[in-house]
Amino acid sequence: MWATTRRGLAALVIALGLLTAACSGGDAPPATPPASGPGEPRTAPGSLAPSSAAAFRAARVRLVPVATMQQPVAMAVRPGDRALYVAEQTGRVRAIRNGRLDPAPVLDVSSQIVAGGEQGLLGLAFSPDGRFLYVDFTDRNGDTHVTEFAMRGGRADPASERLVLQVDQPFPNHNGGQLAFGPDGDLYIALGDGGSEGDPNGNGQSLGTLLGKILRIDPRPGNGRPYQIPAGNPFTNRAGARPEIWDYGLRNPWRFSFDPATGDLWIGDVGQDKWEEVDHEPAHSGGRNYGWNLREGTHRFAGDRPAGAVDPVIEYGHDNGACTVIGGAVYRGHDIPGLRGAYLYGDFCAGWVRAARLDGGRVAEQRDLGLNVPQLSSFGVGPDGELYALSLNGAVFRLADAAG
Repeated sequence: MWATTRRGLAALVIALGLLTAACSGGDAPPATPPASGPGEPRTAPGSLAPSSAAAFRAARVRLVPVATMQQPVAMAVRPGDRALYVAEQTGRVRAIRNGRLDPAPVLDVSSQIVAGGEQGLLGLAFSPDGRFLYVDFTDRNGDTHVTEFAMRGGRADPASERLVLQVDQPFPNHNGGQLAFGPDGDLYIALGDGGSEGDPNGNGQSLGTLLGKILRIDPRPGNGRPYQIPAGNPFTNRAGARPEIWDYGLRNPWRFSFDPATGDLWIGDVGQDKWEEVDHEPAHSGGRNYGWNLREGTHRFAGDRPAGAVDPVIEYGHDNGACTVIGGAVYRGHDIPGLRGAYLYGDFCAGWVRAARLDGGRVAEQRDLGLNVPQLSSFGVGPDGELYALSLNGAVFRLADAAG
C-alpha cells in the first residue's frame, strides 16, 4: 500500500501493528443538497483561476481536525450530497455529516476482507449520478475485488452487492486500491504490480496482465459481462493486451486524482528503495508507459528506459525519513487562495505535505507547507473543493488558510 522500502518497512510494521437510510426504495441522492455540511461552495470547484507565484509563496496553511476514525485510508464525495465518505481499512465506509461522524456505517464489508499490512478496504468512489457506491478491497484470499452497491438514501444496500472485477494477487503487497470516476464518466482503477520486491513477474511492463496498471472501465454490466470496455481505450485492438488497461509501467499507484478544472490525471506511484514519483498525464491521453520495473523514477532499475516512456514530473528520495509518496490533488477550493491550481501531495513516513505550483502542466516550483500528518494515508477533496488529509492514526483533517 504505502511503505514498501526496506528503510520504511520498520516504520510500516510499527504503524500497521494497530490494524487489526432514510429513503426506502430511492436510489438517487436528493436533487437539492442540504444547506449544511463541511462548508457551502461560494463558487463551483474548478472555476477559480490559479494563484500567482507570489501568492503561492506567501500561503500559510493549518490543519483543522474534523473527525477521528479507525485507520482512514480513502475519501470520496457523492454527487448531490454534502457528506464526506471515508473508508476505514478495517472494512467500513463511514460518513461525516454536518461536521459530525455518523455512528452508523454506510457500508460494512469487514467480514469479507483481510485487513492489515497492505490489505483491507482500500478505496471507494460514487457513480456520477450518485446511485452506486464502488469499493476496492482485498478478500480473505488476498485478491482484489471491485464491488458495486446500490445506494438507498445515505446507506449502501448490502443485498445489492455485485462483483464488478476480481484480480488475483500473487503477493500481499502492492494492491493499489484507488477508485475514481474520471471526467469522461468512466471508472479508473489502480492496481499495483502484484508485490514482492522489484516486480519479479515483470507485470509492470506486460500488457497481458492488469497488475501494475491504471484501468478504465464502464462498471455497469453489458453484453453478458459484469463491466464494459469504453470506446477509445488505448489497447483495445492490440493482440495479447488487456483492453481494460489505460496506463502501465506502474509499481504501486496508491493514490491518483483528476484535476476538476482541466481533467488532467495526477498519479502518486510508490517507489522501491530510492525514489518516489508523481506522474502527470494531460486529459484524455492514456496509453502511457511510466517505466517500472525498468525505471524507478528517472533512474535505471532493471533495464534501459523503454521507448516512449514518460518520466515523472516530481521525484524525491528517501532522505530525512521519507519512504512512500501519498498522491494528492490539485487544489481548486476557495479557502486557501494562494494555493489555487497547485498540486498537493505528501509522504507516509515523513508526514510532510508539499505544494507544487503548476505552469502549463509543468511544475514551476515547490514548497513545504510546514504541516505534519503522522502516517499520512490519503488526501480527499470535499464537495466544495476543499482538501482533506487522512492519517492512519485515525485523524481526518481539513486544510485551511492559517490566517482564516
